[in-house]
Amino acid sequence: MAEAGKRKASDLFIECLEAEGCEYIFGVPGEENLDFLDSLSRSDKIKLILTRHEQGAGFMAATYGRHTGKTGVCIATLGPGATNFVTAAAYAQLGGMPMMMITGQKPIKKSKQGRFQILDVVAMMGPITKYTHQLAAGDNIPSRVREAYRLAEEEKPGAVHLEFPEDIAEEKTDAQPIPRSTARRPSAEPKAVRQAVEMIEKAKAPVLVIGAGANRKMTGRMLEQFVEKTGIPFLTTQMGKGVIDERHPKFLGCAALSAGDFVHRAVEDSDCIINVGHDVIEKPPFFMKAGGAKVIHVSNRTAEVDPVYFPQVEVIGDIANAIWQIKEDISPNRSWSFDHMLAYHAAELEHTGKLAKDARFPIFPPHLVQQVRDAMPHDGIICLDNGVYKIWFARGYTAYLPNTVLLDNALATMGAGLPSAMMSAMLYPERKVMAICGDGGFMMNDQEMETAVRLGLNLTVLILRDDAYGMIRWKQANMGFADFGLTYGNPDFVKFAESFGATGHRITSSDHLRETLRHCNETPGVHLIDCPVDYSENDRILNKDIKELSKAL
Repeated sequence: MAEAGKRKASDLFIECLEAEGCEYIFGVPGEENLDFLDSLSRSDKIKLILTRHEQGAGFMAATYGRHTGKTGVCIATLGPGATNFVTAAAYAQLGGMPMMMITGQKPIKKSKQGRFQILDVVAMMGPITKYTHQLAAGDNIPSRVREAYRLAEEEKPGAVHLEFPEDIAEEKTDAQPIPRSTARRPSAEPKAVRQAVEMIEKAKAPVLVIGAGANRKMTGRMLEQFVEKTGIPFLTTQMGKGVIDERHPKFLGCAALSAGDFVHRAVEDSDCIINVGHDVIEKPPFFMKAGGAKVIHVSNRTAEVDPVYFPQVEVIGDIANAIWQIKEDISPNRSWSFDHMLAYHAAELEHTGKLAKDARFPIFPPHLVQQVRDAMPHDGIICLDNGVYKIWFARGYTAYLPNTVLLDNALATMGAGLPSAMMSAMLYPERKVMAICGDGGFMMNDQEMETAVRLGLNLTVLILRDDAYGMIRWKQANMGFADFGLTYGNPDFVKFAESFGATGHRITSSDHLRETLRHCNETPGVHLIDCPVDYSENDRILNKDIKELSKAL
């Protein structure tokens, strides 16, 4: 008989998650999670989302964190269940997405089955999380859960992990959840703001670079007000897309390529770069050099200095507040002229516009990007897996709102596109959501099609089929190697979709793609589109034409 006033520790764990505002737990429970699962079954605040693989659960939890700023939670058992979380943990950690992983473990106070399935999961998670801990007593659960949530959501957000052994889960405890605390991010120091303002005002051609760390609530609004007041043009990294509406007349483009693009030429014309939300996980949108442009680093964290990044002024604190302070203090310089910078973007739009008219079949990537943009409403969300098409979408897809182009330019993993889109469709059922995947990336988590259908999601999955690992094959050719080891066969994707209860479509022309995208947007349910693509000119356009044209300007 239970002691008066006490309940098992797994009940307390669920109460702590409820106190944190947890809405969903994604995952694949195992034998070692059964007490936790039993406690979860009685929660009226948290819904279990059963997935078909732990990696899909982790990607969904991370995407929940990316959209909401709140910690996404996922669960797996010990051993192989925990190891299947590794890629998702790295995805969240590098991408700045708050996520908590809960894994089971055999009893730690007695040996039940020797060393069967046991590995040191806490040590394994150490290098790829902000915090990892084995729960060794039921009474400690409230403090450990509160600490894990705090760290997951604190800048820079990331992954945390708690291991919950089965004998601890069934322990009796009378401990209570610890309420969430209220914390305000520190504001930037006024003297640093003044230094930044003076540097901008003295510059001849300042430019604004928006990175991954600027993709936060309120920051986009402050940045747009800054651009409107000063007239200073802006560009983005891949993970900064949409922070300001890219239809803005001062938009210079996205630094999707490593160097040599139109946007890089525009940055080279600047003598003062205001670098907002810079994160070293992304490929640098510019390289500093001695005697070159001055750089102002605006971020929650101080700059990580290396041979190509050594900013002269750092404004550290809440980014939205820092931009507001700069905006309030600055007096725009009437001698500033940005015509040459903006001419680069106009030339890029002209070049891309010509390519987008090429309606060949299989579908040409620039034409594909334009078709998808035309099909998606202003608040529609596209979730990209990882492949060469990511470069085409980063360059050519115009983002109107923050977090409407979800791509991973941090870990850059394959397999995340479908689970990311599923999470987006769950959070925003009134919005159109599309997963855009290569055939290789889609097949890495294709089992989650069953989950999407079971959840009754409205979702389009656009598979770009080239029957190869196209990005690596492109690089292989670019490096002068023989075409070897990167092609494969594919299933009949239409029948594959139908086997899960989804609707399959096979594209036969450019016009057919346009009609199919419209049909999928208008028709509820899960749709899968098999779209053949032609990557044959990637190298000529991305490596040669663009760089030659931009250099000529």
